[in-house]
Amino acid sequence: MRYDDPWYDALASGWGESAGVGAPEPVPVPAVAAQRRTGAGERIAAADVYLEVQRSAAFQEVRSRYRRFVVPGFAAFFAWYVGYVVTATTAPGLMARPVAGAVNVAMVAGLGQFLTTFLLAWAYARHARLRRDRAALELRWDTQELTRGIRGGRS
Repeated sequence: MRYDDPWYDALASGWGESAGVGAPEPVPVPAVAAQRRTGAGERIAAADVYLEVQRSAAFQEVRSRYRRFVVPGFAAFFAWYVGYVVTATTAPGLMARPVAGAVNVAMVAGLGQFLTTFLLAWAYARHARLRRDRAALELRWDTQELTRGIRGGRS
């Protein structure tokens, strides 16, 4: 029940994008101990399945891909925002300099804030679609199968 699942999200599949350089390779989730039994013969709880999946290499890879984009993206955008605010308060003469007609440096930089916000949102969505969504969906399916096995009473 992988990519032939009728509920599969077309965006998560990278629909419309080629699987070129940097496309994630599926990272196998370890066979979680859902089928094991404890010493008393009881099944392992669903919380244990989630903890084991969280410790898996596949989950760590998804988190790592997330952090590699978000941390530098946040740092760059925050520096750009703070730079704009600090420059506006400490160098009003620079910000008041006309660029074209009534448009000054402050207006161009302020509009640049909006532009970079939208560009960062687009870049984040594209990065997620191409580098994380498929692997995260695989983890989700595997985890759901394992917890369903626990709840369904299968051994």
